Amino acid sequence: MSMNEPVQKQISEILAKSRVVLFMKGNRRMPQCGFSAQVVQILDKLVPSYETVDVLLSPELRDGIKEFSQWPTIPQLYVGGQFIGGCDIVREMNASGELQKLIGA
Repeated sequence: MSMNEPVQKQISEILAKSRVVLFMKGNRRMPQCGFSAQVVQILDKLVPSYETVDVLLSPELRDGIKEFSQWPTIPQLYVGGQFIGGCDIVREMNASGELQKLIGA
C-alpha cells in the first residue's frame, strides 16, 4: 500500500523547514507518551529550538511518518531531513556523544 501523496509531501515540507524535527505524541510542552517525553528531555538540553509535530492530531500523518521512515514506532527524530531513530537510538546516541555531534550542539 503506497502512502498517500499529500501526506508524503507534507512530511517533506516539514523536514525541509527545520533542521531538527521530532515527530511525537503530544508536543514539546506536553508530551503524551513516556518515549516522546524522554526524547524531548534530551533535545531540550542539546538544542535551543527544534520543531515538534504532534502525530496524535492526524491519523494520516501518524501512519504516513511510519511509512516514510520505514520505522514502526513514534517518536521519530530527523536531523537535516534524515531519519535518525526512535527513543532507544536517540538515548544511545546521546550517551555516546554522537547525537551532540550530529546536531552540532
